[in-house]
Amino acid sequence: MVSHSELRRLFCAADAVCFDVDSTVIREEGIDELAKFCGVEDAVSEMTRRAMGGAVPFRAALTERLALIRPSREQVQRLLAEHPPHLTPGVRELVSRLQERGVQVFLISGGFRSIVEHVASKLNIPAANVFANRLKFYFNGEYAGFDETQPTAESGGKGKVIKFLKEKFHFKNIIMIGDGATDMEACPPADVFIGFGGNVIRQQVKDNAKWYITDFVELLGTLEE
Repeated sequence: MVSHSELRRLFCAADAVCFDVDSTVIREEGIDELAKFCGVEDAVSEMTRRAMGGAVPFRAALTERLALIRPSREQVQRLLAEHPPHLTPGVRELVSRLQERGVQVFLISGGFRSIVEHVASKLNIPAANVFANRLKFYFNGEYAGFDETQPTAESGGKGKVIKFLKEKFHFKNIIMIGDGATDMEACPPADVFIGFGGNVIRQQVKDNAKWYITDFVELLGTLEE
């Protein structure tokens, strides 16, 4: 069993930190916000809850939810313009502090690249450091499915992205931070998982994470020690 002081030491020595996005970096679940915008909120949020609890394979849950929402390109653009996602308090400062220390910061999300890139731009995270699902549209802008070849479109996808990052950049110490079961499953290959309950507490994660926080201030404090 790794001690809490050892986990803190590993966090301070990280060469890369990967954040989940929905309910972690931002306060909302992007797919639920898109569903609300498209008028199918209740059915989709119930599916999201089941997917995050680990009850349904991720790709099946994503396919089902998108088949209900069928978002057009214009609807996605209007959502970002009219209801942009809200950053979780403290995340901007934490990302900025990590970047000052020379740590690479990545966003790994089962959500949609168009929304996640918008979030990344607010945090000065390059688009190359974003791993998320791509929506596909027909030439007239209507929904045409999603890119099923992205690792983030399947269960275990976040772990595959972290394995890829280790192989590509030879990172020795990667931290994964997130609220859900799919984030916790990414460790290993991540070296440390930090559960985040500042927006929503998922009991399975709270009970099983070796390090669980509800405020990013705790991680900022750890870096300042």
